[in-house]
Amino acid sequence: MLVAKAWVGQAWLKSRNDMAARGAWMEFLLPAGEKRTQIGVHRFSGILLIGLLLPMLASARPFIVLVYNAENLFDADSQAKFEDYQPARYSRQHVLTKVKNTAEIVSRFENGRGPDVILFQELEMDISNSEEVPNYDAILSRYSRVTIDEMLGDKFDEDVADLPSEALLLKAMADRGLTGYNVVRGEDVRSEETKRGMAQKCVVFTRFPVRKAISHPTFNARAIQEVQVMVDGELLYLFNNHWKSGASSLKTEPTRVKNAQTLRTRLDEIFKDDPHADVIIGGDFNSQYNQKVRYPKMKPTGLNDILGSQGNELAIRGKNRDLYNLWFELPAEERGSDTYQGEWGTLMQVIISRGLYDQNGVQYVDNSFGVAKIPGLNIDDTGLPIRWSFSGAGGRGFSDHLPIFAKFITLNDDRPDRYISLRNPSKDTGLASVNKIDYGKLDLEKIAMTMDQIPEGSSLRQEALIGKIVRVEGKVAAGSRLKVVLRNDVYDIWSFDSKLRKKLRNDYEKDDTMRFYGELGLYKGRWQFIVRDASWVK
Repeated sequence: MLVAKAWVGQAWLKSRNDMAARGAWMEFLLPAGEKRTQIGVHRFSGILLIGLLLPMLASARPFIVLVYNAENLFDADSQAKFEDYQPARYSRQHVLTKVKNTAEIVSRFENGRGPDVILFQELEMDISNSEEVPNYDAILSRYSRVTIDEMLGDKFDEDVADLPSEALLLKAMADRGLTGYNVVRGEDVRSEETKRGMAQKCVVFTRFPVRKAISHPTFNARAIQEVQVMVDGELLYLFNNHWKSGASSLKTEPTRVKNAQTLRTRLDEIFKDDPHADVIIGGDFNSQYNQKVRYPKMKPTGLNDILGSQGNELAIRGKNRDLYNLWFELPAEERGSDTYQGEWGTLMQVIISRGLYDQNGVQYVDNSFGVAKIPGLNIDDTGLPIRWSFSGAGGRGFSDHLPIFAKFITLNDDRPDRYISLRNPSKDTGLASVNKIDYGKLDLEKIAMTMDQIPEGSSLRQEALIGKIVRVEGKVAAGSRLKVVLRNDVYDIWSFDSKLRKKLRNDYEKDDTMRFYGELGLYKGRWQFIVRDASWVK
């Protein structure tokens, strides 16, 4: 195994009352042969001063907050509000893959220990468990002598079936040595206008003592979680969100406006009592970080206009702007944790309060925000998220959202009147940037598989190869669909670009030879090659 180290902060100290940010290295294990790489995107300039770091550790407690939409992590009780998660398609083998893969992502942080705070979204709202609040410690104790594989395998019974999704995930994490978490689940509380219950919930895993937890009902969306934790005696507010879907939809933005109003009302209460309160807001907002300028017909937007998320990092020191969106720390072309129709999206977000910039309590580590892109694990050859798939006996993949994370420390300086020094503070330029996925820039010759790598007589139709880019040369098959024959197997040829799809259909006829690069996929039981860009066709 190779160890790749990613800088997630800054480790330099000017004086006790004049600090930039404090940070530490965290290590990630990569498969043997994998090159040294970074998780996420980080900017680092400066020198690691070991002599300054050592005394600093006595007064600073570094910790990571991870925000992760697990894409419908449902339990094993065979009861679900979503059709895809009924027993005909979603078995306990699928549950096992989901919880183990999620635990694998978490284990890549803090040298296998995992983050101290995780904000999860899209865990199933359990509809069969009779317990009001599960005793998660008792559940771990009860199953301490068996593994999650056994629980969902030979030792599966009604008791295991009755466990909620977060308990199964907690056990999968414990099996990997990810322990010490308090679990706080969001409740299915509803606003007066909301009639039906939610199929999903937000859940917080934290190693810090929980002081208080509240689920705030909001219109037609999952309840917004507020979890107050104590970090080295300092109060930290965590808000876990999953707003109404449809980021580009004019019809659903009014719902997100109401979701934002729910959160903003609560924040105003907190900031009225303490303008420098330490608040971390995370989750899936189903909004772009620049929603207001990206979709100008939306008036107002929930994220920017109502909540007040913005990108001027220095403005947070004033009285008018009390929140800062960490996406602005990255260059515009590197902002993205999900994809849709050839574009990177920023539905997952971390937003922080002014109190995390002062010299008191919990403090943000400047420039530590990143996207957890882990080559060989949760991204494919094109660098895109490997989302969940039901294919095979136990399914495969992770999530349609890449996790995002940031680092924080605690201070005991008691100087809320002083702010940390910032390197390259961002400015909200108001540009409606759209981060297109440029498939034409991929080094296809370097990353593509060739049929020479597949043993003679073997088929390319292997689940382990889904998502791989293949250099294809084959004859066009007969039929209304564009198809190619490769070693006697027939594959559909598809492109999400309708113009390219039409051109390929017009340019090639039966028995013509096609030479192209294609991403191997499986869609509704049909094997296919996805041609992502016109440059992929030779």
